[in-house]
Amino acid sequence: MTPPQQPAAEELHQGDLCIPNISTRERRKRLASGAIAFAFALALLIVLLLIGASRWWRLALLPLFWAAASGYFQWKDET
Repeated sequence: MTPPQQPAAEELHQGDLCIPNISTRERRKRLASGAIAFAFALALLIVLLLIGASRWWRLALLPLFWAAASGYFQWKDET
């Protein structure tokens, strides 16, 4: 019985190459939309904290922070 062969080093790293599927202009748009959503959500959070709003009102900011994270990670991953 022969042991299984190990894959060659170049076979292991073939999946490491990432080819972007969007242009540089679209990546900038996604980064900008993420930054704008983050700034807007952060400003609203500060206002809600200053006026003493309940935690439930701050929970409503989750979609804005989610959109900001989505824009950032799409820019970073080039998708």
